[in-house]
Amino acid sequence: MKKMDQEGYTILKQLVSDVQGAPYPNVIDNELYRIWYEHAQLVAIQCLEYIDRNFPKDKEDTHLPKF
Repeated sequence: MKKMDQEGYTILKQLVSDVQGAPYPNVIDNELYRIWYEHAQLVAIQCLEYIDRNFPKDKEDTHLPKF
């Protein structure tokens, strides 16, 4: 199995940081929540693309969609 490099750790740390900093969505139309959500989605996509690019054999064993 291939090990994660510095790029992967950076993306993963950013994703965890974004998730931990999530505002409480007391109102779904809250602008702060929408801004956070869009940012977190972009980082999540980067994370999944990194995993797909660097660990191609791992996706063969799961039923996850391809990216």
